Amino acid sequence: MLSTMSELVHDYRLLIADVYELAGVSRRISEREAAGEGTTVARWHVLSTVSEEPLAVPAIARRLGQVRQAVQRVVDDLTEAGELCARPNPAHRRSALYAITPEGERLLQRLWDASETRRRDMLDDSGVTPDELRRARETLRRLSTALSS
Repeated sequence: MLSTMSELVHDYRLLIADVYELAGVSRRISEREAAGEGTTVARWHVLSTVSEEPLAVPAIARRLGQVRQAVQRVVDDLTEAGELCARPNPAHRRSALYAITPEGERLLQRLWDASETRRRDMLDDSGVTPDELRRARETLRRLSTALSS
């Protein structure tokens, strides 16, 4: 029989395995949807990440769990395509903040629209409630914050 702390660690490990599995399945579906809109899932994820606020490449990379160099390539592509723009970063002169442009917002909206029905059907099939999703997200954010400190 596991001690309470060992059980907690065991349950955490199982949760992380489930998160990886969910992320993998979701990514494969998103790759097909992105291709249907003439883009990549990597571009979609970066646009989504900066849709709430401008971020520097290292912050985008941390949020996506990617290496900075890979994210920089995607950011450069999006900037060249006019879907992101660089802004001065008052906290770090050499690390620009990247913001979504109106063109990037239109692409992101097309991607969200293309995936809306499938996501809604999947959520309906799962029986998961909005409150359960919010609690799950809060739990994951708390764990992420604890691991980062």
